[in-house]
Amino acid sequence: MSWLENIAQKFPGAVKVLPSPAGENVLEVTRDALLAVCAYLKNEHQPGFNFLMDLGGVDYLTFPQPRPERFELICNLFSWPQKVRLRLRVPVPEHDPVVPSVTSLWAGAGWYEREVWDLFGVRFKGLADHRRILLYDEFKGHPLRKDYPISRRHPLVSNEKMSAPGSNGQARTHRIKTPQPGANAQNMLLNMGPSHPAMHGVIHLLLELDGETVESAEVGIGYLHRAFEKDAEAVTWTQVFPYTDRLNYVSPLINNVGYALAVEKVMGLQITERCQYIRVIMSEVSRITDHLTCIAASAMELGAMTGFLYFIKVRDMLYELVEEITGARLTVSYVRIGGVKADLTPTFADNLRKILKELRIALDELHKLLTRNRIFVDRMQGVGVISKQRAIDFGFTGPMLRSCGVDYDVRKAEPYLVYDRLDFDIPYGTNGDNYDRYLVRMEEVEQSVHILEQCLQQIPGGEINVDHEGRVLPASEMADYGKFGRTKGLLQIEALTDPTLSGGNSRLRDNIFPDNKRAVLPAKEKVYGSIEGLMNHFMLIMEGYGIAPPIGEAYQAVEGANGELGFYVISDGSGKPYRVDVRPPCFALMSGFHEMIKGDAVADIIATFGTVNMIAGELDR
Repeated sequence: MSWLENIAQKFPGAVKVLPSPAGENVLEVTRDALLAVCAYLKNEHQPGFNFLMDLGGVDYLTFPQPRPERFELICNLFSWPQKVRLRLRVPVPEHDPVVPSVTSLWAGAGWYEREVWDLFGVRFKGLADHRRILLYDEFKGHPLRKDYPISRRHPLVSNEKMSAPGSNGQARTHRIKTPQPGANAQNMLLNMGPSHPAMHGVIHLLLELDGETVESAEVGIGYLHRAFEKDAEAVTWTQVFPYTDRLNYVSPLINNVGYALAVEKVMGLQITERCQYIRVIMSEVSRITDHLTCIAASAMELGAMTGFLYFIKVRDMLYELVEEITGARLTVSYVRIGGVKADLTPTFADNLRKILKELRIALDELHKLLTRNRIFVDRMQGVGVISKQRAIDFGFTGPMLRSCGVDYDVRKAEPYLVYDRLDFDIPYGTNGDNYDRYLVRMEEVEQSVHILEQCLQQIPGGEINVDHEGRVLPASEMADYGKFGRTKGLLQIEALTDPTLSGGNSRLRDNIFPDNKRAVLPAKEKVYGSIEGLMNHFMLIMEGYGIAPPIGEAYQAVEGANGELGFYVISDGSGKPYRVDVRPPCFALMSGFHEMIKGDAVADIIATFGTVNMIAGELDR
């Protein structure tokens, strides 16, 4: 009997093992037994599932296969250090959409449950705070329900999320304690954000201050909500990629990779070895740019402007390299289902090695400037502390979790692509404070450099030095030949394409894409030079004929710059995703932010917030 069957046997009639073509561990749990099952899985089961990685919802109103109930609650659990994942699916009836809250087991569940209420209208018995979290309070309806039209618009009535306006129409400054005669102190509520120069986007902190000390705080998010998950259900599988660019826009390539891996997992699609290396290379370049941005901005906010300039200079070099490969610096949309847009350029390896050399110089310079700088250390050490247990309760991952002493990294715990062939360390701290988070990120940049150097040595095949002599024709001319039927010999000629399409020629195509016409667009030469290639391209691009994964679901996690970035995708067999649920690492981090700043000075909020590296595009989606 498997361990899943043992769990089902312990809760007869309440738990059922579900098959998973993607090879995942899935249980169906009745809503009445959810709290008891979760308590057992966390506290008694071996291994114990100490992480609630994600909690979301699904509306099966239009799904082609019958489901027990219209709604489902999805809980993705993770056991550390045993590295076991488990997904719980909880059917929820439409006429009584209420499930028990699991906030008594995981502190981070509160925000997830508020999101499910906000977007699906499922209520949680025992959840103390049922306010909307991503949408504004006056919003009517629950937009991720299938019967909510994507074209429906709501006027923004008010953007005041946490305090009502005073009689003069302005936001009030609260004094929540009556001044005591003879006492020289009284608490005050202070609004910080949503528009604040140090808030890295738009986020609202409502602070309760005792003098300069933060006694409590409440975090308000959702100001940059763009309905990513709703939009993803209205476009084809391929058209989701541009939306993923806008999640963590400082490291968009990792977002591309995570989404592609999730879809390929549903399809059972194997990608080429060279493509796996390319994805790792571009992911690590993206990770470095993200960490450089975080460290540089944090240093600048503490007055270290020189350090900011050192790192931003190297980051710009890396952005130029990304532009060389993808055609863009931020909105890259480089990855494709089954491959990448184009192979590496002939000069890529040399350019990358030069930049890595500059990066090492910048790292040494910043260490000299900051790492033992008395002012910097005093501002960072012992500030923004969170314990290991509380970090796990909130579902922290990435550098924030590792600074607490937990060496969890998706690249090591569940190696994807070719990470299992690469030698690298997972740096972690002990104190869980701002200084440890700074050190962890600095060392992770070093490790990413080490990974990139190994990839450049190991990447197989793929002759990328192009001999253009006598074999190149401008793509526009090639298309004209094709239109007039002059296709003889066209397939033997290489198309000279726009720079944004370079590297995707038929000669390089087999290196970066599998031979799968149901998922992979043909090379431009085949599109312009043969009716078969043109029809293949047409069928994949036209709505209703494109990539259509089989009915199924899968969760795929990758190590984003801020932690575990997960995509839970559901296919109904059509050309559009039925559901794309994102597990953004920033969401869990910010759900515990109020505990990190409690007891610190108000001036330390900026330092702590900088080490979180909150990206509003990812947080609010």
